[in-house]
Amino acid sequence: MRLAIAEERWPIAGSFTISRGSKTEAHVVTVTLEDGGFTGRGECVPYPRYAETVPQVMAALEAVRGRIEAGITRADVAAILAPHAARNALDCALWDLAAKQAGQPVWQLAGLPEPRPAITAYTLSLDTPEAMGEAAARAASRPLLKLKLGRDGDVERLKSVRRNAPASRLIVDANEGWTPDTLAAMLAACADAGVELVEQPLPAGNDEALRSIARAVTVCADESAHGLDTLDQLVGKYDAINVKLDKTGGLTPAIALAKAARQHDLGIMVGCMLATSLAMAPAFLLAPLAEVIDLDGPLLLKQDRVPAISFTGSLMQPPPPQLWG
Repeated sequence: MRLAIAEERWPIAGSFTISRGSKTEAHVVTVTLEDGGFTGRGECVPYPRYAETVPQVMAALEAVRGRIEAGITRADVAAILAPHAARNALDCALWDLAAKQAGQPVWQLAGLPEPRPAITAYTLSLDTPEAMGEAAARAASRPLLKLKLGRDGDVERLKSVRRNAPASRLIVDANEGWTPDTLAAMLAACADAGVELVEQPLPAGNDEALRSIARAVTVCADESAHGLDTLDQLVGKYDAINVKLDKTGGLTPAIALAKAARQHDLGIMVGCMLATSLAMAPAFLLAPLAEVIDLDGPLLLKQDRVPAISFTGSLMQPPPPQLWG
């Protein structure tokens, strides 16, 4: 088996802002495996929120090159790489390689339902209430909008978006930007605006207030949710979890996490970091297990890979096999 590791930069169409800051490009790492004339690929996004950088992830993969090239299975990945981005790229590349070698799609190999076209959320970057209202007006034909909030003025942002996109379903991502003192008022404002779900309203590690607060809006764990090891801590605080492959460390643990969450009566949202269609493709296989799909990363880029996942508005098609899986 031969391993190739690459760093790539994909410009964003404009900029992308959340409560923690702004970015103008998706900075990703790709893994390519070649074995017996077959090729498998995976993509990950090293995320500073989890103390990961591109050089660190590339170094982690390089450090285990010998183990990988000697021959490795998905069952071995957790033993050689820590969770999150590096493990995700390698796990997804191994799935892709196995599909090519077997002549079967990954969803069949994994025992998952056959993926069907699905509606993804479309994200409105954090901005002034006026700018977010204008963005909402431009996106008002999309059935599901995701609002990035988490700073002063969020109530005005909610009102502006709802006024300019009256027919769209709304979800909110506060990215840990609210506090226990403002939580009740913000959840009430979300309910007034018809918001269906709020992601990570409080900082991870300071979210105990969620155990006791009544709410009319589903609250979904994101930064508080990683893998199976964190699941028990979420029960009783959250109504749903956002499963992201860069947090779980690949498709293999993401499938296990989604199934375990169901057993705890937690809803499922499948989400992504800002990346290309190569990163969306394995995550899309979780769509049949989820109530909310948020895989719009390619829609926010200036350009995507070729071939890429096809979008008609917000309707997302299953990934073409030439891309992945």
